Amino acid sequence: MATTKATTKPAKSILPAQQFLRTCREHPAEVNETYFQHMRFAMRMAFRLLKAASAALLHSLVPALCETTASREVCAMHDEITRRHFIQSSDAGQR
Repeated sequence: MATTKATTKPAKSILPAQQFLRTCREHPAEVNETYFQHMRFAMRMAFRLLKAASAALLHSLVPALCETTASREVCAMHDEITRRHFIQSSDAGQR
C-alpha cells in the first residue's frame, strides 16, 4: 500500500523579521516622521536622559553638585515632548 504526502501548502505567514521591519516603519509614520527623523529624535532624548542620569548619580555622591541639573533636564524634555504631541495632533486635525 503506497502512502501519499499531502500537497497542501501552509498558509503564508509573516516572518518575525518582516513583522519587525513593518513595525519599524509604522511607528515613525504614526507620529508623522521618517525612520531617520524618528531615530534622530529618540537618540537625542536618550543622550539627554544619560546626561540627567549622570548628573543625578554625581549629585548622589556629592550633594552640593548638580543640585537641579537632572530635574531641569527632565522637565525640559517633558516640555519638548508635550509640544511635539500638540503639534502632531494639530497637524493630524488639519488633514
